[in-house]
Amino acid sequence: MIKVVTLLTRKPGMTRQAFIDYYESQHRLIGEKYLGGYAVKYQRRYLRPIADDVEGATELPCDVLMEIWFPDRDTMDKAMALLATEDAQAEIVADEERVFDRALIRSFVVEEYESDMAAL
Repeated sequence: MIKVVTLLTRKPGMTRQAFIDYYESQHRLIGEKYLGGYAVKYQRRYLRPIADDVEGATELPCDVLMEIWFPDRDTMDKAMALLATEDAQAEIVADEERVFDRALIRSFVVEEYESDMAAL
């Protein structure tokens, strides 16, 4: 399994709820359109501070941690090639400009290590 994680931040002036509503009702569908047949999971994790009374806790580094899981590197590469096509980029970028601060978008391939907590 190979995972891509992207940190996304909403456009300035957009409320958290409006951001979530738009992503889940509109932008998500574009992701599904291009990732279908490639990704085994497309997940959004919306961030919320643990406690409002902790200094700086309301200043989040991003609004959503988006994950795309692929069965292998070859499948991921094929999906990324599709996403990089002129038509896909035109559609994706136009919609991203409605909801994201595009200058802050950051993507990473994730290498995971897991502790066996049952053994402790």
